[in-house]
Amino acid sequence: MKDKIRLHGFNNLTSSLSFNIYDICYAKTEQQREEYIDYIDELYNAERLTQILKDVTNIIGAHILNIARQDYDPHGASVTVLIAEHELSSDAENDVGPGPLPATVVAHLDKSHVTVHTYPESHPDNGISTFRLDIDISTCGMISPLKALNYLIHSFDSDIVTMDYRVRGFTRAVDGRKLFIDHNITSIQDYLSEDTKKAYQMIDVNVYQENMFHTKMLLKDFDLDNYLFGVDKNKLTFEEAADIESRLRKEMLEIFYSRNIDKMPSVISD
Repeated sequence: MKDKIRLHGFNNLTSSLSFNIYDICYAKTEQQREEYIDYIDELYNAERLTQILKDVTNIIGAHILNIARQDYDPHGASVTVLIAEHELSSDAENDVGPGPLPATVVAHLDKSHVTVHTYPESHPDNGISTFRLDIDISTCGMISPLKALNYLIHSFDSDIVTMDYRVRGFTRAVDGRKLFIDHNITSIQDYLSEDTKKAYQMIDVNVYQENMFHTKMLLKDFDLDNYLFGVDKNKLTFEEAADIESRLRKEMLEIFYSRNIDKMPSVISD
C-alpha cells in the first residue's frame, strides 16, 4: 500500500510464517544411520538453534522477552522465544521487503513468538535418512516475519523447503474501515533473493482472497557425493550409484509433491 493509512489504535493484524526444511542423505548400514542422526543432533542442538532464533529476532526488528529450549532424548531439539517489537516512531514505515542474507528454541515475544523443532529420522530398509526442521514466526504490529526468509534458507543445507505465510485478523483505519492486510504481496517468492530463485525449482499455491500464500522449493542441482554419509562414491559400482540416486530422488520428489511414488524412472548419473 503506497499511501500510508492512519490506524485507530494498535495494528492487530497477525502475520505468520511457517518454514520447513528437509535434508536428505543415504546411510547404508544401521551404524551409519545412527551416526547421521547423532551428527544432525549435534549440528542442530538447542544451543545453536537458540542463536539462529536470536538472529531472526534481530533481523525482523524485535527483542526477546523469554527463551525456553530443550534437547530431547534420544533425538531432536526445540526452542521457543517470546518477543516484542522495538519502539517505533509514529513515522515508521511498515517495511516488509526482502531481508538480509546471513552475515552475521522457541522464543516468546510480546504478542509474538518464534519456535523451532527438529525431527531426524531414517528408514531401516532402503538406507534413506531425512532430517526435518520446522520454524514458525508469528508477529503483530509493524514487524514482519518475511524479513527472515533469506537468512533462514541460507542458514541450513536445504534440499526441500516448504513455506506458508498468512495474514490473519484485521485492524481499523481511523474512519472505521477494516484492513485485512497492510502490505502488498503476490507470492512468498517476492521476498526471496535472486540466488535462491536460481537454485531451486518452485511452485506456488496461493489463496489471495484469504491472504494465504504457499511456496514449495526443490533444489535443482544434484551431486551424489553431497548425499552420501559414511559411503565412498568411488567404491560404488555404476549400478549401485544409480540405484542410490534413484532412491534419493524418489524421497525428495515424494516430499516435494506430498505424495508417495510407486515407481521411479531409471536414473543415469553423469
